[in-house]
Amino acid sequence: MNNILNKPLPVHELLRSESSAGIALMLSTVLALIVANSPLSPIYDQLVELPVTVAVGTWSIDKPLLLWINDGLMAVFFFMVGLELKREICEGELSNPADITLPATAAVGGMLVPALIYVFFNQGDATAMSGWAIPAATDIAFALGILALLGSRVPVALKVFLVTLAIIDDIGAIVIIALFYTSNITTTALVIAACCLLLLWSMNRRGVASVPSYIFVGLVLWVAMLKSGVHATLAGVLLAMFIPMRDRENPQRSPVQTLEHDLHPSVSFAILPLFAFANAGIDFSTIAADAIFHPVTIGIFLGLVIGKQIGVFGFSYLAIKTGLASLPTGVTLRHIYGVSLLCGVGFTMSLFIGSLAFEETGVNQMADERLGILCGSFVSALCGYLVLRLFTKPVQEQPSGNE
Repeated sequence: MNNILNKPLPVHELLRSESSAGIALMLSTVLALIVANSPLSPIYDQLVELPVTVAVGTWSIDKPLLLWINDGLMAVFFFMVGLELKREICEGELSNPADITLPATAAVGGMLVPALIYVFFNQGDATAMSGWAIPAATDIAFALGILALLGSRVPVALKVFLVTLAIIDDIGAIVIIALFYTSNITTTALVIAACCLLLLWSMNRRGVASVPSYIFVGLVLWVAMLKSGVHATLAGVLLAMFIPMRDRENPQRSPVQTLEHDLHPSVSFAILPLFAFANAGIDFSTIAADAIFHPVTIGIFLGLVIGKQIGVFGFSYLAIKTGLASLPTGVTLRHIYGVSLLCGVGFTMSLFIGSLAFEETGVNQMADERLGILCGSFVSALCGYLVLRLFTKPVQEQPSGNE
């Protein structure tokens, strides 16, 4: 990450840290499963349900620790995602439309087909249908962590393709959360949130480059959105959009890149692993056979394992054959198929959307949701690894072309 403050941060420089973050996610998931299936299980349950209250006078926020993680810490994650999106759109991989045609087409297929498979298995059940977006997500950190295990068999261009696809997938997930996962709207809080956005816009237009000022307004925005019924994590994305790309007084300084650089270690190695630990702990002794074959479980599992590869590879293949897009240099269709399998590793975003889908339904389907996500992500990861390991050659021996 040399000269990060003086030039756009290339996707290439994020790959190593993203891969390490994927390994940290894997370890925290395994730890959660071990704890949840050990004598420590009651302590684990008490910990995630621990009431945490922040109060000022008669005003208060009272939530269990799990929701503080999901609504609070994940807002920081979405803030970093928003910074990444702004950087890529302004100065990075998403600034040139010609470079994003293939990953954008693949991302659309990778969201559409899994959702349709889920809907097929759960149509007629209004409660279950709220989880239609769960298999549409891709966990970039996990996927890159698996690619890191393959070493020279994976060309850098393929990693860039996967990162770009995942960024566009994140945009889709943000839109889905904003449009479909809101609760009862509170007008007063929504007006306060709108005033915060207006203030942020004014600060940006005036060239204010003070990051603490933006963070303070962003904190008020988060509280307002939490109380409004619009999911609070969206405050992170909205705040990121108003952070200046460049400091007018010092064009070499980029507040967006500085924040992204500073936040990346804590988000990747603390917030996301903590989220995984708090959400992935399934006590398998409590899961009955009907939960394994529940339509929610089946829909998520097949959406991730089958839907992702059909959507990502199928849409990519059509785009290439119709001349709409071309393969990146050194990347073959075998590589694209292997990555399409890895895109079935939904994990973090799938767990997050699943919590939004079922936390307010009054129906206990969380075990079905998490079981489908964990099993689907594991099978997708294993199949993607094996395909790229067995059916591709090291980069230095890999011929170019579309074979």
